[in-house]
Amino acid sequence: MKISGVFEDRDGILYVDGVSSLDLAEKYGTPLYVLSEKRVRENYRKLYRVLSKKSKNIRIYYAAKANTSLSVLKILKSEGAYLDTVSPGEVYLALKAGFAPEEILFTGTSVKNEELTFLLNLGIPINVDSFSQFKRILKISTPKFLSFRVNPQVEAGHHKHCITAGKDSKFGFWETEIVGVYREALKVGVEKVVIHMHIGSGILEVEPFVLAVEKLLNIARRVHEETGINFELINIGGGLGIPYKPDEKELDLDLFSEKVFGLLDNGVKEYGLGKPALCIEPGRFIVGDAEILLTKVNTVKVTPHKKFVGVDAGFNMLLRPVLYGSYHHIVVANKLNHPPGETYDVVGPLCESGDFLAKDRKLPRIDEGDLLAVLNVGAYGYVMSSQYNSRPRCAEVLVMEGKHELIREAETLESLLTGQKIAEWLT
Repeated sequence: MKISGVFEDRDGILYVDGVSSLDLAEKYGTPLYVLSEKRVRENYRKLYRVLSKKSKNIRIYYAAKANTSLSVLKILKSEGAYLDTVSPGEVYLALKAGFAPEEILFTGTSVKNEELTFLLNLGIPINVDSFSQFKRILKISTPKFLSFRVNPQVEAGHHKHCITAGKDSKFGFWETEIVGVYREALKVGVEKVVIHMHIGSGILEVEPFVLAVEKLLNIARRVHEETGINFELINIGGGLGIPYKPDEKELDLDLFSEKVFGLLDNGVKEYGLGKPALCIEPGRFIVGDAEILLTKVNTVKVTPHKKFVGVDAGFNMLLRPVLYGSYHHIVVANKLNHPPGETYDVVGPLCESGDFLAKDRKLPRIDEGDLLAVLNVGAYGYVMSSQYNSRPRCAEVLVMEGKHELIREAETLESLLTGQKIAEWLT
């Protein structure tokens, strides 16, 4: 992410939508997640505007797992988004944020019977992942609306752990069994059905989506021809990537709309699939570049082999660099006008050799007390944080046109005791 738009360079100081990052760190402490409301809204509106050029019947289901902050959910609810959820907890948060049950889609795998009962009692539409899940749903009740997730055997993603289709994937029905499950759904009285896929995340090329949509349309046509079904929704899942490195190119949204949603719209008409809403489930694209992580430099340490910058945020606050080997651009928030002059490993306070945010990163000369900003942490940042090493999670702040407000309090040492108790025989 370049320093532009809501993220500004003002005389060498990083500002977020009119607010100094130094002032935010001083007021709320560090580490600190800082979220731009304006950028979230801009990203959603840009995507909706471009996709609407190809079809007027568009639905954007925000993938809540990317960032479940209630403020993010409220922002997107006000923009007209629907919600893609993957756990009862996300459904609970969605309802608290004001989403109606029919505006939520639950897509789960290895779902417990208790969870299915919870969802069905609330009237949450379910995206079914397997015959096992389907049969267990029918033992509880017969919903009027069901979605079925198909594995289109097209795989893509920025890391092998983020590929969600293909022969090694645990997700979705195989093409050979999908007609049978739709037949069964009609037989038991399901009235409205959806076809869904999701191939992976962090994708910056259009071609994988084209291949997957071609496959999905052929599967949908076969289901329609053999069962007479017209789909309520055709959902191509998420996966839209964002550039993390300064030299990476953005996904060409106009090309994506033209090739992917153009293909989808034309295929629906050509195959006589009715008038389904055409759906997509972006998460990272909407929130990824809308949030930064501010972290204070505690230590500058030089060894015969390395220069280390020790900061107060580790992989307990941002797991992606360790989990996926992900790159997050880092700037010195109080030295934006200083040229890179040193090569550092940026490491956290955890008692782990693998606790790092960046390795061999060229940065301006860093002093203890400097403030670093880790960019593009809005997706899979705070939601993957933990209390590892018994370190409380940090605060989160929302910024909008010069205003800022705490939207998530920092945990305290007392937070570490939540839910714990000492066995009676030890007291």
